[in-house]
Amino acid sequence: MDKSILDKRNLAKLKALNNPKVMQIVEKYIKLCKPAKVTVLTDSKEDIAYVRKLALDNKEEKKLAMKGHTIHFDGYYDQARDKANTKVLISGDVCLSKAVNCGERESCLKEIFEFLDGVMKGKEMLVRFFCLGPINSEFSIPSLQITDSAYVAHSEDLLYRQGYEEFKRLNGSENFFHFVHSAGRLENMKTADIDKRRIYIDLEEDRVLSINNQYAGNSIGLKKLALRLAIKKAHQEDWLCEHMFIMGVHPEGKNRVTYFTGAFPSACGKTATAMIPGQTIIGDDIAYLIADNDGRVRAANVEKGIFGIIQDVNPVDDPIIYKTLATPRELIVSNVLVKDGKPYWLGMGQELPKEGFNFSGEWKQGKKDNDGNEIPPAHKNARYTIRINDLDNTDPKADDPKGVPIGGIIYGGRDSDTNVPLYQSFSWHHGVFLGACIESETTAATLGKEGVRVHNPMANIDFLVIPLGIYIKNHIKFGEKVDMPPLIFSTNYFLKGKDGKFLNEKVDKKVWLMWMEGRIHEEFHAIETPIGFIPKYKDLKKLFKQIFDKEYTKEDYEKQFTIRIKNLLARFDRIKEIYQKEPGIPSIFVEHMNQQVKRLEKAKEKFGKENISPFEFENQ
Repeated sequence: MDKSILDKRNLAKLKALNNPKVMQIVEKYIKLCKPAKVTVLTDSKEDIAYVRKLALDNKEEKKLAMKGHTIHFDGYYDQARDKANTKVLISGDVCLSKAVNCGERESCLKEIFEFLDGVMKGKEMLVRFFCLGPINSEFSIPSLQITDSAYVAHSEDLLYRQGYEEFKRLNGSENFFHFVHSAGRLENMKTADIDKRRIYIDLEEDRVLSINNQYAGNSIGLKKLALRLAIKKAHQEDWLCEHMFIMGVHPEGKNRVTYFTGAFPSACGKTATAMIPGQTIIGDDIAYLIADNDGRVRAANVEKGIFGIIQDVNPVDDPIIYKTLATPRELIVSNVLVKDGKPYWLGMGQELPKEGFNFSGEWKQGKKDNDGNEIPPAHKNARYTIRINDLDNTDPKADDPKGVPIGGIIYGGRDSDTNVPLYQSFSWHHGVFLGACIESETTAATLGKEGVRVHNPMANIDFLVIPLGIYIKNHIKFGEKVDMPPLIFSTNYFLKGKDGKFLNEKVDKKVWLMWMEGRIHEEFHAIETPIGFIPKYKDLKKLFKQIFDKEYTKEDYEKQFTIRIKNLLARFDRIKEIYQKEPGIPSIFVEHMNQQVKRLEKAKEKFGKENISPFEFENQ
């Protein structure tokens, strides 16, 4: 290697790992990307501080008035995950789900290597080492990141556990992921060649290649991009990699903690659930699940930080996160409005300035983009990046190498007119069916139109790299091999009435959570309906009084928990049509689909109506 690019000190850091594959990868991309300088970073405080300073020096980030806070702006057309240009590379006759965006491996690699050729001229290449999952545990997956973005490297310091020492423990093994990223050609420190934005997941090499982007969902390899690689690894090794939070639930007056995981599509209440006051958080985004020797499911957080949507974070609805964002510490906010060194975002609970600097540059109210669209003060998908340990409600077992035992799994979506706010599956198999039938209305977290109903099994469809039928079969088998599978629940926080207003308050989800926790410990009876078990009115009434000192009316309960037969049948017709086009769907899944439809049709015939009150089911 050219000593003027990779000096003795940095080369020594690489050699200390005693890993030929690491050396081969770094040498390959130095030759291809042609950086002016290569810096290898270890786990030392000095190396981590170097990255943060570099992000400021090269103006990828700027200091805000609050100590430790910085602001980063992505390009105007680089504000969310780019699903169209994110592809899983396949060779030959490999067949994945129709929902998986695939690319022919050889031609895609040829294209992106052409884009990467010389892309780092005049730039500094950063070589980073991280660990997905707790350090030195059966959950650990060492990961190598190469990038020319100090913002990406700094974000990863907040989001992931340091892994240089973990690579030493590999003892030369090739069992690690690697990621190569370049922001590409820059204009005013923003990616210029958006038309050449590419994010390619190469399963054969356990790597991701990403170019011409800065938004973290596209550029940070260890986040959603590593999720794809881990799903493949989980399939091969008989565990589950899921798009799930992990939280500890602490019922008042009871000396116990019950751990839940939960899968929700973006902007459907996932982080808000994980952050319910009085509970503890382990992770808000990605979980690895294993079956332990005691017949339990255990889970660990892949990350040590949160890359969360900041819109609507306010002191009333999200007091813990808001406090963290409003006090001195190391954190990054992105794509919000800045005025006099202070960040402002949509829904923060105070009036926003009429001018300032945002993701479009200098901004004032009424400013329009090139297409004539009015530019909001902050983007709907603006984000914050923090360490989980900076939150007051961090669970003591957040970094436990053994993970935590899981008692319940929650599946949620954004649904304005169909699903009740809360119900429990009849069994593990039925719960897998419910998770595989998640349908949610789209939001600003991905590029494209909002308000469109999208099928999103286990809230994981964007990240699948194995056929959907096999993915569902893996879930079924996983629950069958444990003695105590978690109970499975479905939630919907977005049900609306005829007037278009939400039927629930945002805080009501705490009541739903406590009912689920009580069901795991057999403290509540339930009403059997065609879709699953729903709460009894008396139990919710008691919980609302205990938790909020609020009178929960029969009228509210009936509006919320009415079984909407017509809408449910229409929903399952849509889902059935999707699965009829998917090869290899397990027969037990098809059976549950048919049984679900028959139960709804039978109820419609029995009660002679399309909307059935929960009281009618209770009294039957």
